[in-house]
Amino acid sequence: MDVEQREHVVSGFAFYSEKDAGLAEQERQKIAYLDKHIDHADIQSVLAIYKKALEDRVFRTPVGLEYLRELQGELRAREEELGEEVPPIPLWTSFADVRTKTSPARRRIQPMPEDGGKKVGLCLSVIMNIVMLVAIIAMFVITLNSDQPNILNYERNLQNKYASWEQELTRREQTVREKERELHIENTGNTGNTETEVSQN
Repeated sequence: MDVEQREHVVSGFAFYSEKDAGLAEQERQKIAYLDKHIDHADIQSVLAIYKKALEDRVFRTPVGLEYLRELQGELRAREEELGEEVPPIPLWTSFADVRTKTSPARRRIQPMPEDGGKKVGLCLSVIMNIVMLVAIIAMFVITLNSDQPNILNYERNLQNKYASWEQELTRREQTVREKERELHIENTGNTGNTETEVSQN
């Protein structure tokens, strides 16, 4: 028993918390008061106090429940005088739930998951792989259809760029020639120099 539990002892019971120990101490004081004022010779008054304590849930800790158990034993010993059955002491807690929640052995020893854990992991892995594959395909499609040159489409983009420049130059050259014809200007030259002469009609 550690030091903290020794501090929470009331009537021979070691309580888990100071709050529980305080509640048990209050119940111990109620028991002392009742013992002074109960006339144990009058079995009907003992039964009335017992029933009222059960009905109002006056005692909830082991200290109070032990006192109720003593009263119950006293009443059952004189049950023929009462002419009725002594009611049982209700316990307002579930011991199975408390044991599984606070059991140190259960916290230390974790059962190995069955095949269900492997199936869930495998399913999750397959789903993640499919999502990543779709993302990679989407990135390639976006990259191939992009106007910006990149490692996948730089040659095609450069060829398209030069082809558009060539078309633009051809179109402008055609426009210039048409204007020259309108103005009757000729291009002549043997040395590569361009000389313009106005033709005379």
